[in-house]
Amino acid sequence: MYFAALLARTEDGWEASDTELDDVETLSDLADLAREASPDEDTVLVLIEQEDAWFGVVRVDGEEDPRIYVSDAAAAARSSYGEILLTDELLGRAPDDGDDLDALDLDGTEDGDADDEEAEDGDPVAGSAEAVPHGPVGDATILDDLGVTEKELRALSSDAVTEIAESLGASETLETVR
Repeated sequence: MYFAALLARTEDGWEASDTELDDVETLSDLADLAREASPDEDTVLVLIEQEDAWFGVVRVDGEEDPRIYVSDAAAAARSSYGEILLTDELLGRAPDDGDDLDALDLDGTEDGDADDEEAEDGDPVAGSAEAVPHGPVGDATILDDLGVTEKELRALSSDAVTEIAESLGASETLETVR
């Protein structure tokens, strides 16, 4: 089960709205949705969690590029919402150009050797292009200026969205949309 909410910082405090991510296909779509929640270009946080598996925070400040933190990239990679957050840039990969022959890695494994196969448990083999790190990825200082330190963010697990909202002083606001 997923929960997603927008928290927009205003002059009067935080305003929350639940959000439907069914029409969101890219990080750009998600950033646009966040910007619509704050016409004054204030800070907007998109909080997404999958029950006890992972959570993500996307921070949009005006027209700046969104900042992202995901608590467990491997768990998020198995989720359609997580895939939106796990951009090539976030994972430290070169964008997939598809037709660029110079970008091909012709190291002798093109015929399906070990680097392209999956391990017996179904996870991509370490070192393959599809491997996603276990554990957190992204900007762990994303909420520092709002009172949630990197250490505190990395320590969150289940019910992280509620704990973040409590730290921001927005727990009652968030509960109205939960």
